[in-house]
Amino acid sequence: MQPPQPTHGWLKHLHRTLLVGLVLLIGLTSALANWDFGLILQNAENRYGSLGSAKQRIQAWDALIKASGNSAEQDKLREVNRFFNRQFRFSDDIRIWRQNDYWATPIEALVKGSADCEDYAIAKYFTLRRLGIPSDKLRITYVKALNYNQAHMVLTYYASPSAIPLVLDNLINEIKPASQRRDLLPVYAFNAEGLYLPGSSSKKGDSKKLSRWQDLLKKMRAEGFAIGEG
Repeated sequence: MQPPQPTHGWLKHLHRTLLVGLVLLIGLTSALANWDFGLILQNAENRYGSLGSAKQRIQAWDALIKASGNSAEQDKLREVNRFFNRQFRFSDDIRIWRQNDYWATPIEALVKGSADCEDYAIAKYFTLRRLGIPSDKLRITYVKALNYNQAHMVLTYYASPSAIPLVLDNLINEIKPASQRRDLLPVYAFNAEGLYLPGSSSKKGDSKKLSRWQDLLKKMRAEGFAIGEG
């Protein structure tokens, strides 16, 4: 897996992403209904035509969910992190979508077989929520990847509100505590409860429902996912 290439102006990118893409992840408690992968595959084939190897990737995702439903939370984290890190190859939005910033659904990313850091985090988030991990244990977290001088997104997991989070990252396959990820500088995080600042276990503000997240939910509903109102 290739890491992202260094770019400049990471803070400007973060601010733009915060303004355009920061959203309140609400309504997902009602999004845990069973997903009909037969319908999801049919809708994908109607949109893309023959899926080729992407069909196996989507079926593997379905199999992962079915196999992991009764697993311990730590096992769910490992399996989901490993799955998407193996299924996707890293690329940026310009190469994949010819857009500067695009939030792909898990299906879109699996069809492409490529994803940027946001798509990895989104796919892992939805899958772990589908597997029953509550939103207050998961935060989509923006960081600065110091080794690349670049804005980056990871998924973090909190066993308890005051716990040191575990980091699910596409840059490395091992899930490590944030205290061991000296290469990542946290900037902010968000989940269904709101916005959090680095080192804080309490909400610092409410994020807003903005178009990028609404577009993502709308796309997933069209793909056949039972996703609640965002």
